[in-house]
Amino acid sequence: MGRAFEYRKATKMKRWGHMARTFTKLGKQIAIAVKAGGPEPENNPTLRALIATCKRENMPKDNIERAIKNAQGKDTSDYKEVTYEGYGPHGIAVFVDTLTDNTTRTVGDVRSVFNKFNGNLGNQGSLSFLFDHKCVFTFKQKDGVEMDDLILELIDFGVDDEFDIDDEENEVTIYGSPTSFGDIQKHLEDNGFEITSAEFTRIPNDLKDATAEQRETIDKMVEKLEEFDDVQNVYTNMKPEE
Repeated sequence: MGRAFEYRKATKMKRWGHMARTFTKLGKQIAIAVKAGGPEPENNPTLRALIATCKRENMPKDNIERAIKNAQGKDTSDYKEVTYEGYGPHGIAVFVDTLTDNTTRTVGDVRSVFNKFNGNLGNQGSLSFLFDHKCVFTFKQKDGVEMDDLILELIDFGVDDEFDIDDEENEVTIYGSPTSFGDIQKHLEDNGFEITSAEFTRIPNDLKDATAEQRETIDKMVEKLEEFDDVQNVYTNMKPEE
């Protein structure tokens, strides 16, 4: 098991916490996907992947259908993906992914949290070297398919040469280059794999130790950031609890 999988397992991919906020953030992503590729999942690969993620997050079918319907009447052209990064207390790096139609509001919200916790918000890209940006696919295993052979095929699409198998869920998780998201998804779908989750993540490449007291402070900062609807994901390079 590689670094990415060890980190993912340790943190359990905790991102959004409260279920209602999770659904709000997924609904915003659905709106963007519908505007870009239409409301029919069979003709919109990005929407298909999002629906799989919604189901994994236990978002009710009615909520998904309502989000798709509502998206057709919304103007989402002003939404932008913006990242914010800096150092929180105790020298822990904090990376914030947002989706916003008002950058002035969003940067103000994010900066207020950094200030409250005596952190420093840096320039965009200043801490990107501390995190590897990856796309993540989880899909059901298929009888008769050798994973080593599948990975060899997927390496041509930018997939890492490591994978994780969850025997309990009968699922496989792979990581790859974010720019290859569509190609990876198409290859899996064309070969009959059932994708149960497809998303993007950032894996820290330099984990920092923290005391229990320091960990509590960082966790509170992350929770405050996650309360904003514009914030999609928050990542830190704090070493997970063992």
